Amino acid sequence: MSVADFAEAKKARSGASAPASDLAATMAEIGRNAREAARILAVAPTETKNDALRAMALTLRDRTDLILAANLKDLAAADRRGITGAFRDRLVLDASRIDAMAKGIEDIVALPDPVGAVIADWTRPNGLRIERVRTPLGVVGVIYESRPNVTADAGALTLKAGNAVILRGGSESALSSAAIHDCMVIGLVAAGLPETAIQIVPTTDRAAVGMMLGGLSGSIDVIVPRGGRGLVERVQTEARIPVFAHLEGINHVYVDRAADLAMATDITLNAKMRRTGVCGAAETLLIDRAVVATHLLPIVQALQAAGCAIRGDEETRDHLGEGVEPATEADWSTEYLDAIMSVRVVDGIDEAIDHIERYGSRHTDTIVTEDPAAAAFFLDRVDSAIVLHNASTQFADGAEFGMGAEIGIATGKLHARGPIGVEQLTTFKYRVHGSGQIRP
Repeated sequence: MSVADFAEAKKARSGASAPASDLAATMAEIGRNAREAARILAVAPTETKNDALRAMALTLRDRTDLILAANLKDLAAADRRGITGAFRDRLVLDASRIDAMAKGIEDIVALPDPVGAVIADWTRPNGLRIERVRTPLGVVGVIYESRPNVTADAGALTLKAGNAVILRGGSESALSSAAIHDCMVIGLVAAGLPETAIQIVPTTDRAAVGMMLGGLSGSIDVIVPRGGRGLVERVQTEARIPVFAHLEGINHVYVDRAADLAMATDITLNAKMRRTGVCGAAETLLIDRAVVATHLLPIVQALQAAGCAIRGDEETRDHLGEGVEPATEADWSTEYLDAIMSVRVVDGIDEAIDHIERYGSRHTDTIVTEDPAAAAFFLDRVDSAIVLHNASTQFADGAEFGMGAEIGIATGKLHARGPIGVEQLTTFKYRVHGSGQIRP
């Protein structure tokens, strides 16, 4: 089927879609189609999946103008509602971001196919040979808000891992997500894979989210939410199936007494201000009292020069004077997703870790130090999904981990933790090979 033929067929199908009053029937059909597609994808050859991914990347680049036109309409509607700068940053697309989406898909092509990989094998005394083998999860449901790039990332990652996916984007990015989804389906058709392998829910009705959280009568195996606190809390409260999620990214930069000042300044500035609206952005700066006199002012001045507002504890304000708002108790547990940073002076690494344990979200935290022992102590004792030494928290990203992309950062402790890439979108089963053994 050519691209033109596919476009005409999709247009015809959309005209015959189920009415809004029959949402339950529509969602049930989506679930059945995804389950059937998942059975095909589970045994699809690696090269077939890669062919689809290459076609997706090519189509994204070819359709850049169409995607940007759709995104402009989404942005205009969002601007009329008075969105914040951080929200707009997550929603906006440009040619470089679309190319980055395509490049991310090409990076996924280059990754090893996890499906069928033997994780472990051993032979029992009775001669049984046992293998633990990676297998797809089945059908993944992804519920997201303002980030249209999730459409491409989730579609590509789930496909490479042999899963079908049901996408439910937010109303604010509906047109952008639909334009990207068209590119993904064109890639599937080009490779001869079922176009229902990557489906997008054709409504912004919130009732559709509830149906997905119920599992669509057993069709969905796992849910991945990408969005704000309200969305994630709803998913975690209502879901009747497993969830890969993090509630917030309350991330910390701890400047140790052995920190290099220039490095600490660069890392803090990047961790906070590179992109303030991403979940890997740092929200709190903790600084060892031993270096307050030398490090605090230069780091804060760099943040302020970049447009960051500072909220400090009493000791921070004593050193810095005017221009620093008092930090409240709520500030230490707030995910700003904006150009705001809370700052606290701590009495060494133990107090820094205690602060992170009390107020953090177990997402991403970093220490800046030239002392290897301090670094090892911090990395061992901070119980977050991602802990770093002398690096920005904004490296909390699947692409930066060499995963090609990710569809979220999981902060739970079961199955997946940290960036959710192709391996995290698989489970395993045991293959047992015998030669006639029976159990006595």
